[in-house]
Amino acid sequence: MLEAAGIAPELEAVYRLLVTAGGATAEDIAQRTKLDGTDSAQVLEALVSQGLATHTDGTPRLFRAVPPDIALLPRIKQTAEALDTARAEAGRLLETYRETARRHDAGQLLEVITGAEALRQRLKQIQVNAREEMLWFCRAQYVAMPSGSNTEEFEALARGVRYRVLYEKAFFDDEGAIDNVAAGVRAGEVARSVPWLPLRLAIADRSVGIFPLVPGGPDGSPGEPTTALVRDSSLLDALVALFESYWENAVPLHFSAEGEDLTTDDFISSHQPALSPADSKLLSLLVAGVADKAIASQLGLSRRTVQRRIQSLMTRAGAGTRMQLAWQAARRGWL
Repeated sequence: MLEAAGIAPELEAVYRLLVTAGGATAEDIAQRTKLDGTDSAQVLEALVSQGLATHTDGTPRLFRAVPPDIALLPRIKQTAEALDTARAEAGRLLETYRETARRHDAGQLLEVITGAEALRQRLKQIQVNAREEMLWFCRAQYVAMPSGSNTEEFEALARGVRYRVLYEKAFFDDEGAIDNVAAGVRAGEVARSVPWLPLRLAIADRSVGIFPLVPGGPDGSPGEPTTALVRDSSLLDALVALFESYWENAVPLHFSAEGEDLTTDDFISSHQPALSPADSKLLSLLVAGVADKAIASQLGLSRRTVQRRIQSLMTRAGAGTRMQLAWQAARRGWL
């Protein structure tokens, strides 16, 4: 049982005798085992050399077991650390092997998935295996996974996987869609909305992605959907970049004022309330390239107040930069 710690079976048997007996001579060991006197002496000397036993200086020498916490635990710890190192190195070798295989075999990069059921199983699988982040493009009218049926998302969120999900406007026309999105947001999903999305897309840990090759399925297109699963590649990098470009300019989804449900008024850009005359003038000056100091002078405000109001407008628009604010302002009809 201690072979994993580098102790041979015959040594382990004698060590166990020393532990239970408290001490023994070579003759005692020979009597209790099938070893003769010479062999028992050699085994006892081997135990001493490996730090598992000590002996007295008299004749006959009395051998005693070194306490297991001193003799075994450090050895087991070293073995465990060596296994961890070997496991990590094996992982690196496996990744190198896969990278080499992908370079020589396109089948390692791209896998075609045919049918709604096969697609549904793959979408579940990549979420179960996700460890850091899931990225989603959610279009209207499901193909394989009806709204509200993705229980894997809640399990992944519970174990710390981050979800960033983009919904196109028409998605919320589906029955129950708003309530389902609200449930995801409550569980930790970070959600945004855009007027339109170019395709359906799911990416796990930026290492594997699923997207359509041929349309089809319950949305009215003929035949079963044909999708592709793509692994680490320039194509996957391009899909991640596509997601990020849409995410950057999307409208964040928020709870309603009551804190209970999401409503389309919270995030559809056409329902955004108009700006006040003061904010509208400030924004027009900002977009025109007027400096903060000059804007403050024009509006009779302090520079700090101008900057605070600009930040408020950025938050309202879900913009991370002033350039994004200008884009969102044009998109929402604020200018």
